[in-house]
Amino acid sequence: MATTTKIRPRALVRASGGPRYAVALAVDALGTGLLRPFLLLYGLTVLRLSASATGIAMTVGVVVGLVCMPAVGRWLDRGARSTVVAASMLVRVLGVALLLAAPAGHVWLFATAALFLGIGNQAWPAAHAALVATVAHGRERDAALAAGRALRNAGLGVGALLATACLAGGTIALQALAAVTGLAYLAAAALAWSVHLHTHPAAAPAAAPAAAPAAAPATDRAGGPAPRMRALLAANVVYVFCLNVPEIALPLVLVTQLHASPVWSAAIFVANTVLVVTLQVPVTVLMSRFSRRTVLALAGVVLAVSYLGFLAATSLGHGWGAPAVATVSVVCTIGEIIYAGSATALVTALAPAHVLGRTLARFQLSTGFGLAVSPAVITALASHGSAALWGSLAAATLLSASAVATEKDQGTRLGGCCRRARAAS
Repeated sequence: MATTTKIRPRALVRASGGPRYAVALAVDALGTGLLRPFLLLYGLTVLRLSASATGIAMTVGVVVGLVCMPAVGRWLDRGARSTVVAASMLVRVLGVALLLAAPAGHVWLFATAALFLGIGNQAWPAAHAALVATVAHGRERDAALAAGRALRNAGLGVGALLATACLAGGTIALQALAAVTGLAYLAAAALAWSVHLHTHPAAAPAAAPAAAPAAAPATDRAGGPAPRMRALLAANVVYVFCLNVPEIALPLVLVTQLHASPVWSAAIFVANTVLVVTLQVPVTVLMSRFSRRTVLALAGVVLAVSYLGFLAATSLGHGWGAPAVATVSVVCTIGEIIYAGSATALVTALAPAHVLGRTLARFQLSTGFGLAVSPAVITALASHGSAALWGSLAAATLLSASAVATEKDQGTRLGGCCRRARAAS
């Protein structure tokens, strides 16, 4: 098994799409960080919508945005790469323009803007992963995907900090932040499109001869049917709950159950961001000595242990509870880092070249669904106490880790059948 043993920044930049594409990612993430954490406030303060109408519009935008994923997958499988990434950024420019044009009280324009922002946010991960899978091979691709996530989190964090500093300006500041976000998306789209990365559509082995090696996407499997990945996709819905733990579950528990200062929630969120930015690539490289499926199962175990740690921490009460929760959050973040470094990498390794886009689109559907339902599930479980919340999350995550570990890769099964057939003949 090929492993990545060294972190070479220049090689990572090349494997991630090149310097211009790296700048595009940074600009896009910076713009997203300026607006996305405060989109709810924009609806409430600038457009003067009710909290319920704003929340419903944002949720509908995220969920309906998932409908575009099958079309994105087919577009990618026709060979498009940087064009799809640029399109995912441009559609968010349209969403920002609608935000700026919406008069006060017009919930439908806000909902439409949230829809376009949701489409771009859902389409980007699959398009980015397909682009990286085209220019990078093996474990170098895993490290490149990890580097892209670290860069994106850094941009989101910087953008959110800048936006927080500007919020004192009220509605005018929010409108200015939206305008800057739109310009950032436009600049990022232009940079991504300028990469001009395209690949010849990879034909299925039974339909046409394989493409030339230089033109084929750099996936681990060249042919064969699309992987089913049923257990992996179902498990991923549960795994992605970890992404909303620092933003939803921990603030809810700290404020409503432990009656701690909101400063603890902010500190945990900042620590999570810093750890992801600094450790995502080193941890992914360190884990490259093991199979991706083993690493993904390990991530589930680490996350489940952290959930049980949160359960124990909340039982300490007001005095020691908040510091204990903050300490356990580091373990949860490590689990998140291991998960993020192995999940998409495993999917790109399992997907044959001719269905890479559709496979990544299916994976993004499971990710988007998990992110959409997790706030409602977390808040519902938390209303029944810490044991219901953390015990349920731990049990579901352990079950998911077991399903990931025991699922057989379709390519492995087919390979075994072919070997048996050749032996019999």
